[in-house]
Amino acid sequence: MTSRLYDSIEPNVIDEEMLQKAVEEQGPKEEAGQLAKMEGINFKDVKELQLDFRNILRIDNLWQFTNLTKLQLDNNIIEKIEGLDSLVHLTWLDLSFNNIEGIEGLDALVNLKDLSLFNNRISKIENLDALQQLEIFSIGNNNIGTLENLVYLRKFKNLRTLNLTGNPVCDNEAYTMYIAAYLPDLVYLDFRMLEDSTREIAFLKYQYAIEEMKQGESVALAKQEDEEAKRKELEYHKSAYVEYLNGSFLFDSMYAEDPEAAKLEYLPGVPELLEAYPTCKFVAICENLFEYGLKQHEKRKAEVALFYECLNEALEENREQGNKIMAEFEEKHHWALDAIQNASETEILESRLRDYSDDIRKLCETLMTLEMQLVDQLEEVIKDFERSIFDLVSIFIENEQGLMAQCRDLENHHHEKLLEIAINTLEKIVKSELEEDIPDDVRMLFVDKDTIVNAVNASHDIHLLKIDNREDEIITKANGWAATLIESVHKSEITRNRNRVKEINQYIDHLHNELETMDVLEP
Repeated sequence: MTSRLYDSIEPNVIDEEMLQKAVEEQGPKEEAGQLAKMEGINFKDVKELQLDFRNILRIDNLWQFTNLTKLQLDNNIIEKIEGLDSLVHLTWLDLSFNNIEGIEGLDALVNLKDLSLFNNRISKIENLDALQQLEIFSIGNNNIGTLENLVYLRKFKNLRTLNLTGNPVCDNEAYTMYIAAYLPDLVYLDFRMLEDSTREIAFLKYQYAIEEMKQGESVALAKQEDEEAKRKELEYHKSAYVEYLNGSFLFDSMYAEDPEAAKLEYLPGVPELLEAYPTCKFVAICENLFEYGLKQHEKRKAEVALFYECLNEALEENREQGNKIMAEFEEKHHWALDAIQNASETEILESRLRDYSDDIRKLCETLMTLEMQLVDQLEEVIKDFERSIFDLVSIFIENEQGLMAQCRDLENHHHEKLLEIAINTLEKIVKSELEEDIPDDVRMLFVDKDTIVNAVNASHDIHLLKIDNREDEIITKANGWAATLIESVHKSEITRNRNRVKEINQYIDHLHNELETMDVLEP
């Protein structure tokens, strides 16, 4: 359906040169534009970008525009929606008049409110689930053919304006009524406001079908909410490093990858041994570790929150002191500047200039001293915080290792019992005293003592490895979190200090420049 304007022109891919040119063309003009061109425009600062009528075939190289809110790509020859994953702040996107056949590649655009796919080759509305902020959707002049496909748009509770004009579905005599019934919150359809009378008639016509659909939607919503709650709960457990320890998961995983366990279970007395092993002790230890891990996680969270509360208080107090010092300086020296400007004698002028320069120097020293005092204060606070965090993590790991050691003790005890049963079974087989029937593949383990002992030991090694790996995983994550957190705190403080020193120097430079550019009366 799309008419192409560029058939005789070579297709383009979005490259650095095209982007730079577009940004310069759409950036500030005159003197500000020249300055921006000389210094270079950071793509991260660009909010809006127009790339229309450029014969673009493929969307690419937009990853630097991380703060873009509006993107215009209409009137090109784009065939696939792609390359937009980094544009998470986008609220307006125009892809009209292209050659797009399928809706895809929009999952990252969770803030999108206005989307135009007008005049493409799309036959199905789909893959828009992430766009829950969508308010305006234009998909006219495409190949949408079925009314049922439009029910998909019920997902978007904020959708108020919809354009479908020019699609085959519009030829259906039930088109308007169907949309009015199934999209009750829609205000504008195909550039016209939906009348209340139309909604009322549509509701009566489709009342029973919609009621049935609502019931299905309620069930689906409840299921979705349940799954989301479980997902959040799991994320919380992961943040405490104890996910899946509130049950038999660890024990089950020990046997899931143990090929010998299924064979050894046929031995007389083993089923009873297994039944007593997990339910009474092993799972109970895991659940103790789970509960302990959650409590320790809350302690760590509280420690972090307290630290940042103290940090922000210190920063705010220092900021207020600095602002007060600068305000007092400016108030005190307002009249001094007038006196300098109106000095009638050279000697008086030079004296006042020296005094004012000396005051600026003292101000700089005062502000720098205040900053150094803050640095020293924060250094102590950060040291205390670092010590507290590593102590908390150390205590958590120590107790976690103690509980995991109990799991290993149980496994070792179980291994001894299992080995004892295996040896007794071997002796009965050798003496032809075994009354129970065992499968042939199990009987093959009893060729000699070494074979059955090796099988039992291999099973034991797998179980211990699972316990060891889970313990190592907890330790690695806990230590990694602490190290990353402390490193981030130190880096943030270094950056803050550098920025503050830079601010002070810029302020002092401003005062000096103000003095140098002052119009002083000739004596």
